[in-house]
Amino acid sequence: MRIHCIGLFVNNMEIMVKFYRDIIGFKTNWNGEGNADLESDSCNLIMYGRKDFEKMVSKEFNYPKGLNGTMEIAFDLKEYEDVDKEYKRLMDLGVESVFPPTTMPWGQRTCYVSDPEGNLLEIGSFRK
Repeated sequence: MRIHCIGLFVNNMEIMVKFYRDIIGFKTNWNGEGNADLESDSCNLIMYGRKDFEKMVSKEFNYPKGLNGTMEIAFDLKEYEDVDKEYKRLMDLGVESVFPPTTMPWGQRTCYVSDPEGNLLEIGSFRK
């Protein structure tokens, strides 16, 4: 098996699509209705409304609130300096910082930000 996409269950589809499209850079043809399919170079992101998903599977779920340490979406950049540039760009756009760019003992330059619903995004590189 290989991972085809990642699915996020969201409260506010419009805000989340705008974030991943306008700030992160995913492509989408979402028309404001239903689920949203977003494309990147290596992995797609699908967003489902939480209530719509619960209705479809006839189950209720408990969702984390606030900053969510349940999972991360990791982005790999070309070089260390790209991590710092991307972090600055995101900070200038008002994205919430979780962990500033830091070179880790295992050789990765990494930082964390969160999307509007508190999901963690890692931005890193293993190349100086």
